[in-house]
Amino acid sequence: MFNKILVALDDSVESQVIFAEALALAKQTDARLMLLHVLSPTEKYNPALPNTFIPYYYPILTDELMEHYRKEWMAAEDRGLDRLRSFAEQATLAGVTVEFTQNFGDPGRVICHHADDWGADLIITGRRGRSGLNELVLGSVSNYVLHHAACSVLTVQGRSELPAKEAQKSAAIGAAS
Repeated sequence: MFNKILVALDDSVESQVIFAEALALAKQTDARLMLLHVLSPTEKYNPALPNTFIPYYYPILTDELMEHYRKEWMAAEDRGLDRLRSFAEQATLAGVTVEFTQNFGDPGRVICHHADDWGADLIITGRRGRSGLNELVLGSVSNYVLHHAACSVLTVQGRSELPAKEAQKSAAIGAAS
């Protein structure tokens, strides 16, 4: 059925669920896994770009900001690679052949391009549950992948991005009924 499964992972807590789904499917189909993490300044869990509106006559402050940003990116790269290594160890212990890579760029494009280059039969990615204006303004990596991938795509539903108070209110209403 599937021989090569590319698994797109980010820094979210849902990544563990996505990985678990991919690992289970890989074991059932005797498929190889490619774990992919994409670093992008536009993604929620990556370091924010420094404020570029600082006047040119404060070069020390600008240099300090850029150095801070560089250190944040290095830490993000290290965290991403550590997470990929951890997932790769889990897959290896489960008897699944696994590779991993971390790339920089637009996540949707990088996922589709890497899947195509690697010859993936399936891409597994998460979906955060954005809809309406949030999806329009913030974009959706899973939506891009669904529409541009050259292979099948499985999206694993993550938690909805409800504000914490709304989620608590919903839980309280559900408990009361």
